[in-house]
Amino acid sequence: MWKPDRNAKIPIYRQIVEHLERRIAFGELPPGSQLPSERRMAEQLDINRSTVIQAYEELRASGLLESTVGRGTSVSRTKWGLTPSQTPNWHHYTEGGAFLPNLPLMRRIREVTRQDDQLIDLASGELSDDLFPNRLIQDLLKEQPFEEHLGYELPQGHAGLRGTLSLFLERQHGIRTTGSSILVTSGSQQSLYLITQCLLSPGDAVAIEDPSYSYSLPMFQSAGLRICRLPVHKDGIEPGDIIQLYREHRIRMIFLNPNYQNPTGSVLSMAKRKRLLEIAAEYRIPVVEDDPFSLTTMQPEPPQPLKSLDQDGIVMYIGSLSKIAASGLRIGWLVAPQSVVARLADARQQMDFGLSIVSEWLAERLMSSERFDDHIMNLQLSLQLKRDQMAESLHKHLPGEVLFDLPQGGLNLWCKINHKINDSRLLEDGIRSGVVFVPGSVYGSEEGYIRLSYARPLLKEIDPGIMALAQALRMQNAR
Repeated sequence: MWKPDRNAKIPIYRQIVEHLERRIAFGELPPGSQLPSERRMAEQLDINRSTVIQAYEELRASGLLESTVGRGTSVSRTKWGLTPSQTPNWHHYTEGGAFLPNLPLMRRIREVTRQDDQLIDLASGELSDDLFPNRLIQDLLKEQPFEEHLGYELPQGHAGLRGTLSLFLERQHGIRTTGSSILVTSGSQQSLYLITQCLLSPGDAVAIEDPSYSYSLPMFQSAGLRICRLPVHKDGIEPGDIIQLYREHRIRMIFLNPNYQNPTGSVLSMAKRKRLLEIAAEYRIPVVEDDPFSLTTMQPEPPQPLKSLDQDGIVMYIGSLSKIAASGLRIGWLVAPQSVVARLADARQQMDFGLSIVSEWLAERLMSSERFDDHIMNLQLSLQLKRDQMAESLHKHLPGEVLFDLPQGGLNLWCKINHKINDSRLLEDGIRSGVVFVPGSVYGSEEGYIRLSYARPLLKEIDPGIMALAQALRMQNAR
């Protein structure tokens, strides 16, 4: 993001004026484009609000900006002789389309984490830099130079990577499959997107856990799907609820995250897993199992994925490297019947002609390395240290105010706050205090819950982050 140069001879307000003039002239800010409020712009640029007021006043005087009470400041609809009739109504276009924007709270979280690197990030589910296998990847690149063909890759994914994935899934999770039943994707969300767009139709009813990470993804609503809730308990959903939902809504698909569920951290019990598979088979309802966290386990043996128990071919299994190795490689996978893989691969070819061969080649080298298991073990130990530090800090700084169950894997603590809060106000108070987190309503829960991630912050940042959260809660109580 652009920042003014504090060492330049030009006053900061003039730098802002010239920057906005360029953006308007280049068409980046067409007529009618909404600008941040003076306060928000000052926060983004880390300057005094009076400086922004001065810049906006000069732009209003020149006719480039216009302000309306209750609607804020926007680019003038008549500038330099250019009238709206000559310019498309971009606001109308951006408000349209079938693919919905992210939830406002999620957009706010991403905005502040991009702009302020001093914030302690307890919101992101991404690993901290020290948990990425950087040294291992550097060594792999030195040991074997890249000599693959640089043309388009197969839409289904690089054959070598799919073969390695089949061995990896059997060794780590007991999932027996072949490369022909695997689709390589750019991550779990692309797998979900392909499923919702290609295997379901507008008006179809689907069952989703409540609360669930899926509620933070507007892709379900964008696809026109009807969402039916499956309440999550300490040992996961109740399989019997599926029968009731099928009778009432004829649900077409079930979306689950049974291992260290996001955001609650719960694990579906073995008895419930078996019963769920029986019900799904009886009513012929496909199950989509999203499993990003199994290898973050802090237990001697991780719980088995549903797919490893599936005898009827009803489970589509989704995984990725994002939560266990390197989110930037953009490598995920979907295990499904070959007819489904072929359908989704065809759609994938229409989207992007397949992933980068460089990322796929590197992922194959990484996952087939003998040192990858060592990386996973170190990751598990590091996450456990972070989890324990977060729990200790919550007990120290917020005794009795925040309740949570200690998860045995995953990247998050799901916390219940013991007094009434307003989600959006608490988030803003947290930002002012120097910390960012995810309000529980983003995941479909009622107000009073927050998700705290211990993956992104460094170990030394967790205690100051919880202290900042405690300060934000005190600000709420003082109102």
